[in-house]
Amino acid sequence: MPPSCPSRHTKTDACDSAVLARFGALLAPPHWHAPPGRVRELRALLARRDAVAEDLQRERNRAEKLLAIDTPARVHQSLQEAIAFLQAELKALQEAIDEHIGGDPELARIWSLLKSIPGVGQHVANHFTALLAGRDFTSAEQVAAYLGLVPAEWQSGSSVKGRPHMTKAGPAHLRRLLYMPAVVAIRLNPHVQALYARLLAKGKCKKSALGAAMHKLAQLCFGVVRTGQPYQADWGKAA
Repeated sequence: MPPSCPSRHTKTDACDSAVLARFGALLAPPHWHAPPGRVRELRALLARRDAVAEDLQRERNRAEKLLAIDTPARVHQSLQEAIAFLQAELKALQEAIDEHIGGDPELARIWSLLKSIPGVGQHVANHFTALLAGRDFTSAEQVAAYLGLVPAEWQSGSSVKGRPHMTKAGPAHLRRLLYMPAVVAIRLNPHVQALYARLLAKGKCKKSALGAAMHKLAQLCFGVVRTGQPYQADWGKAA
């Protein structure tokens, strides 16, 4: 520790800087590079589109709730006007996203490959296009780890042993985004379906098996983009 840090338990900016400097000197991690401009623009459009979609759902919920109570007509009118505005804004943003992806050959290529996977819809393809075009992942497992979909052991000595669970690190919105596609994929995607059935046969609970299905779907997304080949149901005999 540097002289300014009297002990390893000290927490100051100087000590934090020293630790980070030692980490960089010992491990020499690769330099961080900002994503290309086209990817940053896509991410901004997607973030705004999702925010408007959430606002729209909140206004719809309010409108539905007010149907059960005595509410002035002006309040209902205000809600309907807000809903109409948000619907129009959501449509315009989605058109801007489609135009942005379609106007860039690399983004369009990635999007088309992702859409070839059974279970991956337009919204998931949009977000994973922004993810995979903007980060240099080297393996499918690295993508799953980034999304917090890898299992973490919980054990201490011989008396404490919890069930393995997903780390849930990384962007929570992308992890949530994979939930419903995984539900669809266990019915329509041969690779995900085989994995899900195999885990249930081994006695795994449905929640754990569904988490593994999300993991598999993320790996397939990386696989089609890395190979440049559309999804093939018979690849690896759906193992």
